[in-house]
Amino acid sequence: MEKVYRNFYRNFYLNTGGFIPTGSLNQNTYPGDFFQIRNGEMIILGNIFRDGIIDLEHCKLSYASKLNPSSWSFGDGVTKPYSGRESGHDPMGREFEFSKQILAFADYGCFIFKGNDPESVKIANWSELQQQLIIKLTQTIYSFRNIYVVTEVATTSDWTLAIASSGKAELEIATEDDNFGLVHIFGYHPVKTIQSKDIEFYSRESKRKPCFFRAKKLMVQDERLEVFISDLISRRQGQDEWASGFFDYNFDSVPVNTAQVPGAARASLLDMLHANQLNPNTALLYFRWAEANLDDVEKLFLDYGNL
Repeated sequence: MEKVYRNFYRNFYLNTGGFIPTGSLNQNTYPGDFFQIRNGEMIILGNIFRDGIIDLEHCKLSYASKLNPSSWSFGDGVTKPYSGRESGHDPMGREFEFSKQILAFADYGCFIFKGNDPESVKIANWSELQQQLIIKLTQTIYSFRNIYVVTEVATTSDWTLAIASSGKAELEIATEDDNFGLVHIFGYHPVKTIQSKDIEFYSRESKRKPCFFRAKKLMVQDERLEVFISDLISRRQGQDEWASGFFDYNFDSVPVNTAQVPGAARASLLDMLHANQLNPNTALLYFRWAEANLDDVEKLFLDYGNL
């Protein structure tokens, strides 16, 4: 995804209590969808209910749970250099009044967002499903080592978003409604756009599309990881001395700090398991679920050419 959206996505996660917008806000997602993030793209691979991974009689969903509306109106780097009442004339020559605002954006990626009447649909019995999902998604049905499962989606009656492409961006909006006042007219449905400058993205969605979600991600159990790292450090000690004695070559080796283990050790643990060591009976010893977080949001903005 383009970097101009990054600031909005990070702030969205922080302000809404962990919800993440789908890719470019044009992708629907539903409770039970499982996906991977590859090259900055959210790829939905299936749904645990539709694909029969979880029996429908075991599916418990909570519908239309109201969310805090104050958490769904926020922005970053946006000011209002002008806000006032003006008058004009319609095609018949009659005079009318309207409220006008100019929104100024301080920098690339600055934004303003307004979502109205947010509510969610979520898997209500996740705790009852999580262990069988580990076994089925990693062993008996699939062999995933990296997977996310959507546990909750949010919708709004409508939302509006503007993102700037430069520090000179401006958005001029107006409404004829004189009951709304001048406090904040952005995201109000009778508002019209008069003109815009250097706005990368400006859109209004008036339907309850499920394009915001919370998810769980598959993780390696901390206890197993600690044992693996300890064993890895132990096996790496004396590596240089062993190499000098084994190879018929004078390596000019400099000892390294074997107490430091790369972050990739978390993935290496699964690669280093012996054949049949990971099976349906032991899967719960190696995997757990964790909340998708800002690290996962960042993955939406990574690509092979710019890591």
